[in-house]
Amino acid sequence: MKIKKYDILLALLSGALTALSLPKFNLSFFVWISIIPLIFIIRNKNPKQSFLLGLIAGISYNAILIYWVPSVPAHYGNMSLVISLIIYVLFILFLALYWAFFCLVWTKIYLSFPRLIFLLCPFIWISFEYILTHFLTGFPWGLVGTSQYSNIYFIQLASITGVYGLSFIIILFQSLFVYSMIYRKKEPFLFVLAFVLLIHIGGFLSVKKSPSQKDSFTASVIQGNVSSDIYWDQISVQETWNLFDQHLELSHQAYEAGSGLIIWPEFSVPLCFSCSYKLAQDFKEKLYQFVQETGCTLLLGTNETTGPPGEKNYHNTALCLSPDLSTSLYYKIHLVPFGEYTPYKKIFFFIEKMTHAIGEISPGTQHTLHSYKNIKFASPICYEIIFPNLVRKFVKKGANFLVTITNDGWYGKSSAPYQHFSIAVLRAVENRRYLLRAATTGISGIIDPYGRILSKSELMTSTFLTERITPSPTLTFYTKFGDILPIGSLTLAAIFLILALKKRKYEKK
Repeated sequence: MKIKKYDILLALLSGALTALSLPKFNLSFFVWISIIPLIFIIRNKNPKQSFLLGLIAGISYNAILIYWVPSVPAHYGNMSLVISLIIYVLFILFLALYWAFFCLVWTKIYLSFPRLIFLLCPFIWISFEYILTHFLTGFPWGLVGTSQYSNIYFIQLASITGVYGLSFIIILFQSLFVYSMIYRKKEPFLFVLAFVLLIHIGGFLSVKKSPSQKDSFTASVIQGNVSSDIYWDQISVQETWNLFDQHLELSHQAYEAGSGLIIWPEFSVPLCFSCSYKLAQDFKEKLYQFVQETGCTLLLGTNETTGPPGEKNYHNTALCLSPDLSTSLYYKIHLVPFGEYTPYKKIFFFIEKMTHAIGEISPGTQHTLHSYKNIKFASPICYEIIFPNLVRKFVKKGANFLVTITNDGWYGKSSAPYQHFSIAVLRAVENRRYLLRAATTGISGIIDPYGRILSKSELMTSTFLTERITPSPTLTFYTKFGDILPIGSLTLAAIFLILALKKRKYEKK
């Protein structure tokens, strides 16, 4: 059967509805029906046609999801709009391949196992979500399970399966709906409907539990609203001092509100404790004075250096400063490709020459924890919060709560800050940890271990948020065992793909 116009329209619709289920659109109910059109149309297609329809759906999805990408290199990288758009198109084509290969594998297995494929469908889907998380540098930005971040009862499942389990149920729900429609058997869909209801009931019971208040303390996140248009080497020393004083004043207000732990965002002020130039030393002395006078602990976003003069390495750093002036430093491990470094330089040598925005940051190697009153906590930086397994490693190592510092000012008031924030909610639930998020221009927030947003700031505002935080030493099933669901799914999908190919080969003979 040839690809018809309505096949293309349905593929575009499938991708668009999925994208609209994520922030900032927040039409999260769409994700429960968005894949149905795609599954329906690829049933009667050959593998090549199925691949093409998947590619069309993937292009539609990613074009809407990350529409904000071209503005970053154009605005901050001094790159022409044409080049920025070319990069955007290439990027969404690459990401669309995951949808295309999902459809290809689905069809290959369907040709040999036309009924079983509807049960295997969610296993295949999260296999590709897992590949998307890890292949090359990884980019798990738009996993469909994230769309449900505000569905408090449903997302409790993430403490067992991670975000992949949410995607699994969403796809299973739609796949069995299509099966019931095609084969006119309502039992499979009624079964999955009851299963989804059971998950919600389980989540409701989980959230109803009274959390422990042992060792609770008050903490604050600071949002100084420093524009990403500011280049530190192009503004006066006085202007830099004004921004520093603004953050210090907000910190004094947080202290007066009862906070013992105060968190500054990533790169909100040019702090460097390892630098010898006067401004850095003056800032350091002021911060020393603050923690000694107040008894507060500060978690700061700094840019530290290591190595001998002439061979220095620069690190995106989360530095914890205690009242006794001791410090602990976490160097960001997973850097932003084409933002903080250029991956695969032999291939992408031309990109470095086209933009000045790419940094020369060196990655860290250790999952370093900080301490507040002998309570261990972790501080994944910005982009790192989108990687479930990376955050899990911090908690498994002993982090009793989570802090993430970020600068989302690059994305203005687009969907990106809202999407980034929603991802952080899932990390809190997966590990059953309080999560404090300090963002330079927003969205800052404080999230409890069940994904409830206790407080949240608006974009482009100067403010601070304060809440009571309770540390937890308990490890969830997901924290203990990690990504066994997607790894198992990848194995199962590979087995059935091999079986399907062998069966087809035997039938042809």
